[in-house]
Amino acid sequence: MTDNITSVGGGSRPEAGVSALKGRTGAGAPAETRGKTTIADGVVAKIAGMATRESPGIHSLGAGMARALGAVRERVPGGGGGGITRGVKVEVGERQAAVDLDVVVEYGVSIVDVAGGARTNVISAVERMTGLEVVEVNITVDDVHLPDEEDEDQPDEGRVR
Repeated sequence: MTDNITSVGGGSRPEAGVSALKGRTGAGAPAETRGKTTIADGVVAKIAGMATRESPGIHSLGAGMARALGAVRERVPGGGGGGITRGVKVEVGERQAAVDLDVVVEYGVSIVDVAGGARTNVISAVERMTGLEVVEVNITVDDVHLPDEEDEDQPDEGRVR
């Protein structure tokens, strides 16, 4: 994951991997604007991933190989944790963010409607939670999940109970 260094409102640049939203300072400034807020790219990616998964018609996120490797990684002790951001890439600028999503949709749904709903959910969640303007949400539909397909994301049941 590549992180961006950004600063809002001038001043020196913050640490790598964060977006800084800086307000006015001083005794006359409102309390909520005193200081700066930094938002890491990973935070925006998690918000976008969760908002996408909550969209009706979305089966999972990630291209085929990413899903397969992610499923294996999650089964290895200590290897999980990246599942929420799998299939999500973000670019965070000074005041704006762009999101790229790789999704798998359910069979039988309108891909145009599902993409529109996911796009709306992501824009709403990211803008509401971070204050950043989302300039674009690009969606790539990598696969269609058929009802009789086995999920590689779900762990196999053991033969012994």
